Amino acid sequence: MSVHVTSGPGPAATEGATIKRLSVPEFAARKGAEPLVCLTAYTTPMAQRLDGHVDLLMVGDSLGMVLYGFDSTLPVTLEMMIQHGAAVCRGSKRALVVVDMPFGSYQESHEQAFRSAARIIKETGCQAVKLEGGREMADTVAFLTRRGIPVMGHVGLMPQSVNTLGGYRARGRGDQEAAGVVADAVAIAEAGAFSVVLEGVMAQIGQAVTARVPVPVIGIGASAACDGQVLVAEDILGLFSTFKPRFVKRYAELGAEIEEAAARYAAEVRGRSFPGPEHIFGAMKKHG
Repeated sequence: MSVHVTSGPGPAATEGATIKRLSVPEFAARKGAEPLVCLTAYTTPMAQRLDGHVDLLMVGDSLGMVLYGFDSTLPVTLEMMIQHGAAVCRGSKRALVVVDMPFGSYQESHEQAFRSAARIIKETGCQAVKLEGGREMADTVAFLTRRGIPVMGHVGLMPQSVNTLGGYRARGRGDQEAAGVVADAVAIAEAGAFSVVLEGVMAQIGQAVTARVPVPVIGIGASAACDGQVLVAEDILGLFSTFKPRFVKRYAELGAEIEEAAARYAAEVRGRSFPGPEHIFGAMKKHG
């Protein structure tokens, strides 16, 4: 899809230039090339700010924890993902947009997975969906891709399986578990996924999966050897302080700046210095 752009946030664009959104095949073709830059986005304003700097905007079900205050991603609904996915698509013009399929929206059957994925793509305008699971979900990935649904996989630490995994610990510590992560990634790629997110694994597993899998491997707490990296935007901006994983790097501390701005505003309101004459309609102008 091409978009006619004249203005907007992000890097300056030539007046009247046409910006083409990155496609799934173009993203997949970046295997082994310049690392792919990926960040989460859940709202239109955030998508507008990030769009000019990333290759992929991921509408993750992490929004359940980051925006809604849930303890996990499990309470997130399909309707929530669709609303936020549509908002991100409206706020972006060039990045590939991928929307997570939430827990319970695809595990029951191939048909359920297709209905959910089709709704997401039709109602948001995104280019692909992402689902969690390894070898046990390979048939579902194949079912979807054969029917025109581009799928990004997600293996390793899988937040939707937090109850069965026993928490958010890194995966692949033992030989058997490590082999299982590699086998999961290979199975999902062979089933037709155009890319695989690899989360929370030992660095050597990230290297092994990236070498074995013929599609881009996007790491999050995996390895610098991956074909790209993804993080939660609120994490790198210092806006989400409830939990800071080891693999997160803070690039700003906007949370503290927000608190300071709110404190200054509160002080001015209480001191009646805001609003001033310049903020009031019909205020009398002083003449010299």
